[in-house]
Amino acid sequence: MIRLALPAGDLREPLGGLLRKAGLPVDDYVRGSRSYVVRAAPEDGIRLRVFREKDIPIQIALGNYDLGICGLAWVEDLIQRYPSDAVVPVRDLGLGYGSIYVAAAEGDSLADWARRPGLRIVSEFPNLAEAFARRLRLPAYRVFPVWGAAEVYPPEDAELAVIAAKDEDEVRSQGLTPAHRLLQCSAWLVANRDSLARNDLSAVLEPLLALRGGGDSPPALSLPVAPAVGRTRPGERSSVGREDAVRLALPDGHQQKHTAAALAAAGLRISGYDGETAAPRPRAEMPGLEVKVIRPQDMPQQVALGHFDLAISGRDWLRDHRYQFPASPVEEAVDLGVGRYSIAAVVSEDSPARNLEEALSQWRKEGRGTVRVASEYVNIADHCARSHHLPRYKVIPISGASEGFVPEDAEVLIEGTETGATLAANRLKVIERIFESTTCLIAHQGPVSDSRRRLRAEVVEMFRRSAAGARA
Repeated sequence: MIRLALPAGDLREPLGGLLRKAGLPVDDYVRGSRSYVVRAAPEDGIRLRVFREKDIPIQIALGNYDLGICGLAWVEDLIQRYPSDAVVPVRDLGLGYGSIYVAAAEGDSLADWARRPGLRIVSEFPNLAEAFARRLRLPAYRVFPVWGAAEVYPPEDAELAVIAAKDEDEVRSQGLTPAHRLLQCSAWLVANRDSLARNDLSAVLEPLLALRGGGDSPPALSLPVAPAVGRTRPGERSSVGREDAVRLALPDGHQQKHTAAALAAAGLRISGYDGETAAPRPRAEMPGLEVKVIRPQDMPQQVALGHFDLAISGRDWLRDHRYQFPASPVEEAVDLGVGRYSIAAVVSEDSPARNLEEALSQWRKEGRGTVRVASEYVNIADHCARSHHLPRYKVIPISGASEGFVPEDAEVLIEGTETGATLAANRLKVIERIFESTTCLIAHQGPVSDSRRRLRAEVVEMFRRSAAGARA
């Protein structure tokens, strides 16, 4: 059985056409956006699963899958941290061309950046960002990993962003200046080194290698030469934004429509942010309130670091953050009571278990020494496993598309579910609800100036009144 990992997201449609052209059994992959288990006939000898691109090189390196298809940037990011990992690029498939750029809000040269201590670099590709910073010999830099939307952080919350873009024009369209191109990348067929050497993978390799695509040698990571910059000068970084402004972070994605409704109910008018569209930097009509749109997963950390005074996120991500950092200065200010969904333990619908205790008993009978728990919520998953006294377990951090992991690559998911439609489409079921998550306003509890304290209190009170009115 050949195990093939396929990507969710934007690559799904063009890649589906290419795989169909190669004669591979991927009809479910082409048709359905909810299905993460692509069904193939047993005689095909192929098992297909769908994951987020970021997770595919990890699954290949661990040997859970023989072959996978993903953007080369995710492979390079993994190799930068784990150079001996057993993931091998095999062939450029000629899809999804783009590049990884180092970008800034200002047009300074690399020599200018290299002399500034304490630079903040934000990226979905933290290991590529680290490689860039080390090669440039940046003094006292910090790399902040984020789930996405890295382009909106400069200049207020980072000096540099390492981002994926089609070309330099796309970087500029996001209000940034491309400073350096780290990598030219596209979708690649990748393989586990041991599987490639020992197993017969010809049923997948031969039709894909027969297609016209790119080359067989991946482009090298282009790291800059450290310039001779002389002695660094501390305190050179300019201050961005007003010291008396209150900074509010709003979410994109699934929580956006609930947040837009909460803003309207509170009487806060934000131009450029509604239930369907979100400008990276919407404009608040309230004087002194500055707004930026980032991923809800990143909000607790950003508020805890003091980059934002307030943010609208999910209670799930706040709890995950607090489990990791119990003394964090970020707290829930107002439960907005919208965007309600369950954080639950999910298993295959073939399991007879009705709760986690029954599932644990079943796994013991089956002789599973280590229970694999897959989740985006790494700290919630760890807390749940310890609370249920799992004797031996392993938490598998993932970046989404978790429904493809059970039952082959994990025994249980700790997953957010609203309607259960995606679970049903992938033959999964909830066996235990851990807690209910809602959209909430979170706040930094550190000291601030009197003017900021008054404005922040006013904004919090506006949300508190509207939430109370909705519950009445």
